[in-house]
Amino acid sequence: MRIRPRSLVRLSAVCCIILTMVLGVASGSEHPLLKDAKKEGKAVFYANITGIEPVMKAFQSQYGIPVEYNRVSTAVYVPTVQTEFQAGRLAADVLQAPIPILQILKQAGVLAKYVSPMAEKYPDWSKDPDGMIQQFGIEAVALIYNTELVKPQDVPTSYRDLADPKWRNKIVMPDPITHATTITWLVGLKEHVFSSEAEWKEFLRGLAKNNPMFVASFGPTPGPIETGEKLIGISMPKYIVTKAPAPLGWAQLKNEPLMGSARGIAVAKNAPRPNAARLFVDFWLSEDSSRILAEQVGEWVLYKDVYPPIKDIRKANVIPLRELSDDEIQRWSEVFRTIF
Repeated sequence: MRIRPRSLVRLSAVCCIILTMVLGVASGSEHPLLKDAKKEGKAVFYANITGIEPVMKAFQSQYGIPVEYNRVSTAVYVPTVQTEFQAGRLAADVLQAPIPILQILKQAGVLAKYVSPMAEKYPDWSKDPDGMIQQFGIEAVALIYNTELVKPQDVPTSYRDLADPKWRNKIVMPDPITHATTITWLVGLKEHVFSSEAEWKEFLRGLAKNNPMFVASFGPTPGPIETGEKLIGISMPKYIVTKAPAPLGWAQLKNEPLMGSARGIAVAKNAPRPNAARLFVDFWLSEDSSRILAEQVGEWVLYKDVYPPIKDIRKANVIPLRELSDDEIQRWSEVFRTIF
């Protein structure tokens, strides 16, 4: 039978696709940790990041090893892990949390040393000098607005715009008295945006006069904006991705950074399944996982040239916030109580 040239081209293309898939599977199966990781049966992951089920599914699909995900809130993360560790029954193999929490656990001897080969893909400043923690992203905070109800000319170009009386009764934000991350973010404005504490406090008073709706955390902030109950909020750009096709956009501010909590990942000391733990960390830091986190979860990741599918987000200057001590959180909470 004579094969036409066009058919040959198609056949070649199909062969190339099949070869690529085979090679991809082979490269996954050749990971030096895979054999022992499979014997361990699973990886147990303690984290406080949401929406990451696609990463765990991709890991299981590639390696045939399930991941057991336990979400631990920031407020109880340290005591939960330390109590289990001290009792010799820490179930987690891998720990993911804001960097300051992992630093506390590191000082308490809860983390194991492991430098993933994927770490070379990350900036030097993101690496722990002791080889225990790898920062992989920043959970950025931004001004999110309803793109159908806010006119382009009214979109804020500065954080200061939140104090404009035109936004009275139209703002939603986490409670600045009880929500630690919002307290940290507001203090970050003082340290990175405003030229003086007096100017910053004047802004806070203006924001308070606009009578914002307070919610418990960032999670509920996009809802009122999406429905039009509120027009703008102190929220997270990731919700533009996870809430799509909701009419949500982010305000691009002139010469002002987006700020957020630095996030890291580490292997637990004496992990019940150490090979599965290291394999999962390798995958988490890979380009495939980073693309899932960015493109499906909306996370700001540190893997080079990987961004969420949010218009112009790559132009943003995203910086990690200085995490406040418990004493600082309490002190600023009392200050904000007198303002809000």
